[in-house]
Amino acid sequence: MSGLPKQPHDPNLIVGFDKADDAGVYRLSDDLALVQTVDFFTPIVDDPYDYGRISALNSINDVWAMAGTPITALAITCFPKNGVDPAILGEIMRGGMETLNKYGVTLIGGHSVDNEQIMFGYSVTGVIDPNKVATNSGARPGEVLILTKPIGTGVISTGIKKAAASEAIVAGSVETMLTPGKFAAEAMREFEVKAATDVTGFALLGHTWEMACASGVTIEIDASSVPLLDGAFELAAAGMLTSGDKTNREYVGADIMLSDSVNQTIARLLFDPQTAGGMLIAISDDRSEALLYELRKHYPRAQKIGRVREKGQHSVVVK
Repeated sequence: MSGLPKQPHDPNLIVGFDKADDAGVYRLSDDLALVQTVDFFTPIVDDPYDYGRISALNSINDVWAMAGTPITALAITCFPKNGVDPAILGEIMRGGMETLNKYGVTLIGGHSVDNEQIMFGYSVTGVIDPNKVATNSGARPGEVLILTKPIGTGVISTGIKKAAASEAIVAGSVETMLTPGKFAAEAMREFEVKAATDVTGFALLGHTWEMACASGVTIEIDASSVPLLDGAFELAAAGMLTSGDKTNREYVGADIMLSDSVNQTIARLLFDPQTAGGMLIAISDDRSEALLYELRKHYPRAQKIGRVREKGQHSVVVK
């Protein structure tokens, strides 16, 4: 994108694409701003209904990650005209529609393209008080990091494709992906959180790196504290990695330091791309226990996984 013409300055653009935030935020008035995002991806589970539900939540989560309230959505789909039963698309869209309805998001339209590779997702618009936006750039030294959900959906998705993931492992992954970020957003507003992101395609370390770079800090991650989905460690150890393992490592380059003591399988999971992953939230140490208590009402495996430090040689250090 470096070759694109520069946008003229707009004082109402609160959050653009320069800091790799989850969504853009545009001020309409002193107390109202729009939150806008878009996301779609290929199937990661076999059941089309579940795929639709997960796609919807994955898209909506970007609004919740900014502490916003989602209100409308536009559907985006690629689906072949021939060779695949169109009833499958109906099930995908049924799952998505039920999820939008469940969380008060109104579908107002969409767009479809004839394409051999199936893809599905949504563009979602939300609202927020422009003074209460949580961004990548809000982390401050001395704060601690809380992750609301365990990681491992990427390797489990690969395990599904290779028939190596048991029904119990798949069910646990689906249940985690279908746990909404809504409750995290509500807690973030209550605790006036200024820094947060959701963990998705760039993996835990990629999104942590984006937060560290945008905030001008170093973030330390305690690898042993990161919660893992059941079966994820075994699948990663068996080599059930996605292509994102390689590209996510390339994305952060040498700006992440992994201690020699970090287990290599755990390291793979830290680079594992997630779908509808948890929220990564920075908050002052003295308020972290209270926030964690509230989060665990809906995210029982929420965990403190790291700490924000003054800027050092690396943006992220994993111990």
